[in-house]
Amino acid sequence: MCCESKRRFLLLYATQKGQAKAIAEEIWQQAGAHGLEADMHCISEMDKYNLETEKDPVVIVISTTGTGDPPDTARKFVKKIQDKTLPPDHFAHLQYGLLGLGDSEYMFFCNGGRTVDRRLQELGAQHFYDTGLADDCVGLELVVDPWIDGLWLALKEALHLQKEKEGMNSAVDAVSSSLSPTLHTVHELNLSSEIQNLKLEDGGARGSDILSQKLDDINLVAPARDTEPSLVHSVPPVSQSALNIPALPPEYIEVQFQDAQDENPHLPSLISEGTTFEVPVTKAVQLTREDAIKTALLLELDIADTAFEYQPGDAFCVICPNNGSEVEELLHILGLSEKGDNLVCVKVKQGTKKKGASRPQHIPERSTLKFILNWCLEIRAIPKKAFLRALVECTSDASEKRRLQELCSRQGASDYTRFIRDSNVCLLDLLHAFPSCKPSLSLLIEHLPKLQARSYSVSSSNLYQPGRLCFVFNVVEFPASPSRPVSRKGVCTGWLAELVAPLLHPSKSTLDTKGESSSTEKITIFPRPNNAFHLPADPSVPFIMVGPGTGISPFIGFLQHRQKLREQHPDWKFGETWLFFGCRHQDRDYLFKDELRCFLENGTLTYLKVCFSRDSSTAEVAPPKYVQDVLRLCAKEVARVLLKDRGYFYVCGDKKHMADDVSDAVVDILSMEMEADKLEAMKILAMLREAKRYLQDVWS
Repeated sequence: MCCESKRRFLLLYATQKGQAKAIAEEIWQQAGAHGLEADMHCISEMDKYNLETEKDPVVIVISTTGTGDPPDTARKFVKKIQDKTLPPDHFAHLQYGLLGLGDSEYMFFCNGGRTVDRRLQELGAQHFYDTGLADDCVGLELVVDPWIDGLWLALKEALHLQKEKEGMNSAVDAVSSSLSPTLHTVHELNLSSEIQNLKLEDGGARGSDILSQKLDDINLVAPARDTEPSLVHSVPPVSQSALNIPALPPEYIEVQFQDAQDENPHLPSLISEGTTFEVPVTKAVQLTREDAIKTALLLELDIADTAFEYQPGDAFCVICPNNGSEVEELLHILGLSEKGDNLVCVKVKQGTKKKGASRPQHIPERSTLKFILNWCLEIRAIPKKAFLRALVECTSDASEKRRLQELCSRQGASDYTRFIRDSNVCLLDLLHAFPSCKPSLSLLIEHLPKLQARSYSVSSSNLYQPGRLCFVFNVVEFPASPSRPVSRKGVCTGWLAELVAPLLHPSKSTLDTKGESSSTEKITIFPRPNNAFHLPADPSVPFIMVGPGTGISPFIGFLQHRQKLREQHPDWKFGETWLFFGCRHQDRDYLFKDELRCFLENGTLTYLKVCFSRDSSTAEVAPPKYVQDVLRLCAKEVARVLLKDRGYFYVCGDKKHMADDVSDAVVDILSMEMEADKLEAMKILAMLREAKRYLQDVWS
């Protein structure tokens, strides 16, 4: 008796940094084990699929980028479906399920997926499975894993209904009873039995994949006296559980070492964002006192001989390398110290089972090993579960192997979050914690993401300082933890601080400080224009700036620009300007204190409101600690600027610890001053956002 051919569904992904593609590939790999066949394409490949005529179910995995935009690969698709001339039944034949990826640290969470989902609904398409919205802030896998688990039954139900529509009732009656839960409750079903029975396609080529691993297979339970779990140690129930672990990702990269010497590729050839500029660092100033909790640096770049253009409020990206000592340490652990300067040829492995396998664009076809580890791979990336699953096969010690299996399993999800994700554990930490794990270079290239350029807000005005670009940053510190026994500095901020050390003069803290040392150090940058976070086009419009800590950075550029405009156009009418600034200590980390006083004295800045969260006070009434507290004290003025004078409101800084609190304060102010309920005030704030009059430049 012939086996029934696999039923097809269309699988589309839209990715910016590769996560949506990786999840789509996981769905594609699992499909065969469920008797299904995924026809997978990037959503940009519109010549390879046609939603207008698609009869089979469609699964879409889509990320979000920028300020809630669909990824670049989806722009053409989104533009096409947003055509206003399309009739409301254009996709009435279409049934789909959508998984959106996003980060709740940002305002427009999963907006890329929501935009596509909403428009498909408007055009008559029907859900065969509930939309999933995964949050990278807490861990994508918390939504992605159960969403994929529930997908298979929903797909089979959708295909079953499709067969009925095609008049094939007799062929499906026998199985209909086992596939009949209502669609809107599919995501609530317990799918553990289906997962336990999942058969993997790998066929044992890379070692056995054990879905239900019984405890007595490996006698490695830690001594009973250890009651607290850690990165390397588990406790019941995880240590005694049968494990549901991911499918083993197929190998697809092959590397060959050559002794021949050759030049490394130029960095710009690895950057897909557009034109890059190599510019000298002309000045570096430490803005904070030595005893401040954080070290803030200001760097000045010479862009006079380039075509680099920017407006105050724009951002730009710095191309940075990994920490050199960490690269050397990684080479040592992998046993590749002698091969660091050897050429590496990277190719796609012949016969790989990975669909559409290709050499990652950020990896040169030919370069030295050190170049790849220094400039191409994000070796600090938090390992994803698929990477942990692959590392299991490179680990010889049985107890270490079991713990890695636990960390990538369903049962070990909370351990993964606690000891890897929340602890900022990276590959080096894992290799120290699990010393018998010896991954190959090809595995690292397959699983480590591209080393991303780091983004910074411009802190200057080209009108005020022609040919110069300034930016401010805190040197990021990652303290040691039980999962990560060594402290580290941020990849880019640590590199920049070391690079400009000869220029630094900690005792001086103003923009006018001149570095006495000459420096020929250069960094590579490229622009990242901000379409909205700019000064009002009409200079007579008032605006409010809220920027505690280094969040003040773009507002220095705003004020420099405004000062120059006032000098050049004395006949123009200029609206009032407000700045709300906060820091810990007035005498340690009050950034740009002298510059702000000058802006006040010459009238560029109308009102300056400051607060210091860690300074003690003997006042009878305690002064406000945070910028949101000062905003509330100025409620009438804030409401007047926003409502009566139709002004702008800018917020820059930390999203988690400030921006949301500021937003809540504005809602309270609007509610109080308008004598309206909170819901009405929230609607007003939403309208201000929509009108691009409440603008945020925030980071997590």
